[in-house]
Amino acid sequence: MKNLPSATTHLNETEAHEVFGWILDGEIEDASIGSFLTEMSARSETSDEIAGAARALRERLIPIDAPDGTVDCCGTGGDGHHTLNVSTAVSLLVAACGVPVAKHGNRAASSKSGAADTLEALGLDMDAAGRTAEKTLNEIGICFLFAKNHHPAMGRIQPIRQKLGVRTIFNLMGPLSNPAGVKRQLIGIARPAYVPIYAAAKAKLGTERTFIASGDEGLDELSLAGGNELADVKGNDFEMRRVVAVQANLPHAPVEAIRGGDPAHNAKALEALLMGAPGPYRDAVLFNAAATLIVAGKTTDWTEGADMAGEAIDSGRAKQLMADWIELAQ
Repeated sequence: MKNLPSATTHLNETEAHEVFGWILDGEIEDASIGSFLTEMSARSETSDEIAGAARALRERLIPIDAPDGTVDCCGTGGDGHHTLNVSTAVSLLVAACGVPVAKHGNRAASSKSGAADTLEALGLDMDAAGRTAEKTLNEIGICFLFAKNHHPAMGRIQPIRQKLGVRTIFNLMGPLSNPAGVKRQLIGIARPAYVPIYAAAKAKLGTERTFIASGDEGLDELSLAGGNELADVKGNDFEMRRVVAVQANLPHAPVEAIRGGDPAHNAKALEALLMGAPGPYRDAVLFNAAATLIVAGKTTDWTEGADMAGEAIDSGRAKQLMADWIELAQ
């Protein structure tokens, strides 16, 4: 067994790549991993550590082939707000707008209902969705890449994460390790001040275009409640900006307005959204969908992006896509 360095010591990218390789390969005792992760999180992970750890995870994943222009939209989780599943709904709307979406996700680690939990409650067979991921992505433009199917090295880490019940660097590594190798993403993180650090990690790894976003209240997605920190990452560089809902012609709403619950509760809300229900949940989804459509190159305008996503709901295309997905993933 290997010995972990002190969590108070900042690792460079090469060191982080090596250390997290040890962790993922089972060369570290489980008992020491939890404290290492929590102590690292407490002093804040560096961009070098995130990039190095993500490279280690990428080297051990099981990839899929994806169409050109495939995107992902996800949050790092661990924000403690327990909101409805925004990025899951965004994935359906964006795919209904003609952009292939490889939704990378998992069951809840520190929330009440992860993307997989909610989609399963809607009737999607998660095991079948995993087996048919390439098929559904190519035929209807959406798939769910269940982390457990594509990151076998995470099998021994997941129980540790669930026991900790708090965000760790593994929350940050996941969105950077999509098995479809997406080059365009919207990633929400739970710490506004951390956006430039995470953006620097993404820039080290390279991207065609990625938005890193965080609501001022620590929401791991674009928030309606107030302002948002946003990093626009292109290639190996990024620039920071502020984004608010009115830029997409959407009203402000408190985070409490999109508070979620267990998988059944969240699935019912998502089903109502696809049926055309108005309100803050729809607005939050449209805001984040607009960002994803901008990243995908479908538009350059926030309001146009929100309108495109809204039309995907109102036309019934997003609802039909969900039905087709359930039927095809057999």
